Amino acid sequence: METRELRYFVAVAEELHFGRAAQRLAMAQPPLSRAIQQLERRLGVVLLDRTARAVALTEAGSVLLREARSALDAVEAAERRTRRAAAETPGVVLATKAGASSELLSKLLDAYAAEPGAVAVEVMLCGPAEQERMLRDGRADVALLQRPFDTTAGLDTEDLSTERQVVVLPAGHPSAGRPRMSMAEVTALKDLPLPRWPRRGGGYPDGPGPQVRDHTQLFQLIALGRACAVVPESLRAHLRNDHATVPVPDAPPVTTVIAWPPHSRSPAVAALVRTATRL
Repeated sequence: METRELRYFVAVAEELHFGRAAQRLAMAQPPLSRAIQQLERRLGVVLLDRTARAVALTEAGSVLLREARSALDAVEAAERRTRRAAAETPGVVLATKAGASSELLSKLLDAYAAEPGAVAVEVMLCGPAEQERMLRDGRADVALLQRPFDTTAGLDTEDLSTERQVVVLPAGHPSAGRPRMSMAEVTALKDLPLPRWPRRGGGYPDGPGPQVRDHTQLFQLIALGRACAVVPESLRAHLRNDHATVPVPDAPPVTTVIAWPPHSRSPAVAALVRTATRL
């Protein structure tokens, strides 16, 4: 398979609409349809169920979407890391979610800068789930990820810290003074639906909650009484007086990890990981 074919298929699989996929790829729809049909004939499988009203992935199509994303990320990573290796000034790109692990990140950067032979660290602040993608496609050399929100499969990792989660509510809400809440009770708050974060392809899942792109937007919606959210307890430091938090003991704990590609041989990445694990 060629990378061009994989890009075509990923666009159609994410959009589930040939017209939108063609617009996204800046091409006409007929050649896109022919390319997908040719790919199906070569593989000997049906990747998409097509009707007059809808396009849906088959089981084989779901597998190829997952594998194609990984393959395309690997190709992009090879290109980016090769160019970065040729740079005159060595450095490390670290990706992390904006607002998450702020105290840990500050301590890590200070401690690493004091190490002999430390190189410049470029910090890339990302939206939710973006740091994992940046690490996989080569835009970052190392990343701070959070399980279970981020997937670490195929990456080398070291656990750094684990914390519980809390629900963030408007300060005046009747539940704001409770000593604890369960996840079932949180999801039952009809007046404060949980937010909907974008999927990798850019779309949003169905549901009553508001669409959000970052924590600044989310916390403003909570203060306005339009949503609630279950977040790691360290995010309390970013809240205002018009927010309240209640522990959610049965929410899964959140583990912050430092992650890097398993084939990385960068001494700077290794030194940064050693510094993080010491902290």
